[in-house]
Amino acid sequence: QVQLVESGGGLVQAGGSLRLSCAASGRTFSDYAMGWFRQAPGKEREFVAAISRSGGNTGYAESVKGRFTISRDIAKNTVYLQMNSLKGEDTAVYYCAAATGRRWTEITTLYDYWGQGTQVTVSS
Repeated sequence: QVQLVESGGGLVQAGGSLRLSCAASGRTFSDYAMGWFRQAPGKEREFVAAISRSGGNTGYAESVKGRFTISRDIAKNTVYLQMNSLKGEDTAVYYCAAATGRRWTEITTLYDYWGQGTQVTVSS
């Protein structure tokens, strides 16, 4: 069992930045690929970014490439999402998730554990 707790969300103006954190506890953090997803009101949950167990491989949704960066600190059992140049369409609840395995994946159903989410609101 893995417990995930997100933090760092909030209200920011368009063009601004936020850094989300996801602290993991329970099983060995390095056993899991980690991902960030988001869900806006009335929309399905969508993939944002993911990182492999080692941190050596990452993947991003086209909509955030060049603006968002995912990273992980294995010593701190934490994964981060640095979000720059934020836009109104980035407004959503952001979720952290853990997937058993080595590779990162954008497939929602392959993630075994989920956090409760943190709200990000971008004002224009």
